[in-house]
Amino acid sequence: MNFLDTVPAIRRIETSRDDLLAIDVVGHVSAADGENLFGLMEAAYALHPRIDVLVRLVDHDGVDWANIAQETLKQGTADAMEHVGRCAAIGEPNWIADARHLLRASPSIEFRHFETEDEASAWQWLGARPTEKQQGRG
Repeated sequence: MNFLDTVPAIRRIETSRDDLLAIDVVGHVSAADGENLFGLMEAAYALHPRIDVLVRLVDHDGVDWANIAQETLKQGTADAMEHVGRCAAIGEPNWIADARHLLRASPSIEFRHFETEDEASAWQWLGARPTEKQQGRG
């Protein structure tokens, strides 16, 4: 197995807000990476009834949606509709329209897409910043 195949595509970003789940999505997202993402979100919901989410796409190369358990996707969608307030997506592709369609039953989630060069605006919109050890990225 190639070493790069074992590097997780979902990487948590430490932030100045406890109720903000910020992640990098790097390369291709496998089913295992998707399951990991839902686990990170469940942990955030356990600590905070409402959270905001920041997703930074880095060389994004698709997601294995078909290989993620349907029950996981269904539960993940329901949980997001209950717990997520704002979601900032940075980079390409711009998947906000797809997310709005999937989560159409939850008008309470506010989505915004930011170009890579506008990342600082995304952090400002969420009232947060990456912590010191994260600032060298992206």
